Amino acid sequence: MQIFIDTANIHEIKEATKMGIIDGVTTNPTLIAKENRPAEDLLKEICALVPGPVSAEVISLETEGMIKEARQLSKISSNIVIKIPLVKAGLKAVKILSHEGIKTNVTLCFSPSQALLVAKAGADYVSPFVGRLDDISQPGMDLIRDIKTIYKNYGFRTKIIVASVRNPLHVVDAALLGADVATVPFSVIEQLIRHPLTDIGIQRFLDDYKKIPKK
Repeated sequence: MQIFIDTANIHEIKEATKMGIIDGVTTNPTLIAKENRPAEDLLKEICALVPGPVSAEVISLETEGMIKEARQLSKISSNIVIKIPLVKAGLKAVKILSHEGIKTNVTLCFSPSQALLVAKAGADYVSPFVGRLDDISQPGMDLIRDIKTIYKNYGFRTKIIVASVRNPLHVVDAALLGADVATVPFSVIEQLIRHPLTDIGIQRFLDDYKKIPKK
């Protein structure tokens, strides 16, 4: 399973990249707004840091506007992937962009039926939001399981990005279900690293080392 970092923060991206665990980046207007920089400049820097896919989202709600934005964003770098909202206009845009060779990531997916249409439209990625489903007492990972089954049944090439990840269990469950990607905030990446028994073990080794007689 690939791990993308869900952020537009350059420091977080650099830190995660140094660990050798990051395969790509997902951004959205909310994350970019936090950085208080022009979006294009920020995306250029991110694309230079990470050779894998970097998702950049359109803000238009009309097909023609989405296509125009997508074409412009795709000029930033060859690894840009266009995030498109899962609406009727978005599916139309995905169909056209896929024929032009522009990669797409359809976002805000909350049902198997939506995911089926995304795959048929020709998207490269679909992003089901598991955390937001959990928030309304609907198990988000059930959606990942259903999409995985549907895509396997028909050999769809669309990859599943488990999004709205809130905790390490989401990442582990995504891997157990065979999701293609989990896009993870930096804070959750740090949680994935830590375990209390690891900390206890390190401290014990350090304490025991002090007991070793010195020459």
